Amino acid sequence: MSRVGTADASEKSAPFEGAPTEETASFAGTRAGTGTSADAHVTPGAPGTPGTGEEEAPLSGIPRQPPPAAPAPPSGTTPAPAPGRSPVRTRSLLGSPLRSLPRPWRLLPTPTGTPFTFGYTLLLVATSLFAEYADPGLVYALLQASSTDVEHLAQAPLLVLVASALWLAGGMTSAYALAFLFVLTALERRVGALRTAAVFFGGHAIATLATELPVGAAVALGHLPADSLQRLDYGVSFGVMACMGALTGLLPPWARWPLLAAVTWFAVDSLLVSGDPVSDSGHLLALVLGVLAWPLLRRRGPREPAIVSARC
Repeated sequence: MSRVGTADASEKSAPFEGAPTEETASFAGTRAGTGTSADAHVTPGAPGTPGTGEEEAPLSGIPRQPPPAAPAPPSGTTPAPAPGRSPVRTRSLLGSPLRSLPRPWRLLPTPTGTPFTFGYTLLLVATSLFAEYADPGLVYALLQASSTDVEHLAQAPLLVLVASALWLAGGMTSAYALAFLFVLTALERRVGALRTAAVFFGGHAIATLATELPVGAAVALGHLPADSLQRLDYGVSFGVMACMGALTGLLPPWARWPLLAAVTWFAVDSLLVSGDPVSDSGHLLALVLGVLAWPLLRRRGPREPAIVSARC
């Protein structure tokens, strides 16, 4: 082959320096088509041009990129809310006047916050109204059938233990009725309905049995007359005293010990001067039972005819 022919062949086969090859030209064309080529001409005001306010077209095959962060506002100014969003109002908990006001309604039972105390209170109100306005003979017969005396405890202990806690001997304005309302509400708000019911009925049952069984023994030994076996004994005072003792263990020390000392003094004084030592000794025993329940309550998991007892 002649030298001239060789040169022609070389010119056809070897591209000059800097000329794009077929592959690079294809890639450059792709970049130019997407608007990212360095040599691509950008027309001002065209879609995708920065500063025009129009959204940039997404790249084919590439995930959408997040929009650029807005520049930080100057110090001392309030940033403007994002388009389409209403500004969020913040409230300072420390400066809120509602946080500093007392909430006296929490002292009373509610159907959602203290369901046990609320339902029990309605039941006691109903039985108290019945005892106030019903026939006196019928009321006395029901009270006698609900009494936790020795005779009834020997015949149907479970029935009378429950029935005796459905009545208020002193009515709805008695001291134990008011204590029931506030003490059980405070206790239930701290430990829940189940443990409050357990403390109340546990103190009621244990204190009743502990005071009535010695009466039966004294009658059997001849130290008390036989009519002591049928003494009228009903009310919620044993359960209230047990809940009072349990509640003091959940209070801060500055309130726990003065309250416990005051309730203890009341129980001891009533025992010394009262004419019904059986019931008053049960009040002191129920208070002690409530104090003994402190470790269990602090453990976290996931409110008169015949001989009438002084119990309310």
